[in-house]
Amino acid sequence: MSAMNAGPMRSRRYVTGATSVAGTAMASGGVWALAAPGSFAEFVDFPGHVHFLHDLGAFQIGAAVTLFLALIWSDALTTALAGFLVGNTIHVINHVADLDLGGYAGQIWALAALSLAVAAALVLRLRGLGYVVGEVDVATTPVLAPYVRQKTVLLTTYRRDGRAGGTPVSIAVDGDHAFVRSFERSLKTRRLARNPEATITPSTGRGEPTGSAVRVRMRRLEGADDRYAARMLARKHPFLHGVLVPLTHRIARAKAGRTVHFVVTPLDPVAEPGEAHDTASATGRQT
Repeated sequence: MSAMNAGPMRSRRYVTGATSVAGTAMASGGVWALAAPGSFAEFVDFPGHVHFLHDLGAFQIGAAVTLFLALIWSDALTTALAGFLVGNTIHVINHVADLDLGGYAGQIWALAALSLAVAAALVLRLRGLGYVVGEVDVATTPVLAPYVRQKTVLLTTYRRDGRAGGTPVSIAVDGDHAFVRSFERSLKTRRLARNPEATITPSTGRGEPTGSAVRVRMRRLEGADDRYAARMLARKHPFLHGVLVPLTHRIARAKAGRTVHFVVTPLDPVAEPGEAHDTASATGRQT
């Protein structure tokens, strides 16, 4: 690491560490206050009103969720809405469970309505972001600009006889290229070993095209480049490619082989819209 980069890296590590410690402290106190309000009240030397201590736990957990999500989500409003939703929903549950200790049903309905309203706002915000909540990089070529916040693309590879086979995959843009991942023994990995040319098309999670196809060249990565591609995908898709996909690949490794990553380099400008649908109609849904 160069001396020029050492300072910002140390700062980032400190911010991450301090945020993690604060989130852990809030979460620990919140769970303690919810699960054992009497013990928590005795520890902090605070009068043991069970319902108020339960509410304190709910708010602390909401704050902890906000802190933890801020480490992996790039959109401030999405992070705030999600943290508030968690804390307020636990608050609703507290009012239901502690109704015999005080309060009235109207409070429960009002708080529940607030959670529903915030949940709807969160879904709308996520939809506006294309359900991409992680960090994204800037595309340095216009061809890849539409893919910066694109969640899924239809990756079309070609058999020996020229027939096309398509699979929906996640993508992460990094300047003038992008990254995707697959299994070592998947059909598309074997096809790309024979023919590195392919197309990518913006699509739904099921692989239905929503935009124009782009011709690309694919190259399988190894070593540090492979690990870098994995980090870029995890940054853009923290839960999907930071947790869920690696876990799935680990479980399926005996049958499908290890996880592999490819760098995607555009070969030409965006194709005409009709070409994307022509390509899609010729594809199967092989992995």
